Amino acid sequence: MAEDGIRPVAVGAEPDAHGQAALLLAESILHALVDTSVLTNSEAINVVTNATEVKRALATAAGESSGRMQQSLDLLMRMTASFETDRAIPRSVAEPHFPRLA
Repeated sequence: MAEDGIRPVAVGAEPDAHGQAALLLAESILHALVDTSVLTNSEAINVVTNATEVKRALATAAGESSGRMQQSLDLLMRMTASFETDRAIPRSVAEPHFPRLA
């Protein structure tokens, strides 16, 4: 793993560009809503937790492979961790926030 916490992607195993962009956009929107006090940090965590539960239920109902489901759940868990870190480390509203998922 690189020093900045970003893991290199194995050749031929690049993530889906549409899904990656959608996830980054969704996390950015949630952070913007927290930054502007539309949502609390705890509410943002609840949103991601609910998404995790829905993903698990839909993947199970659709017969998705456990490996693919776990990859999605891991991304959502990392997003939750991002908000938990933000809750623990206060910062100025004027300070820009850059989501930790990519």
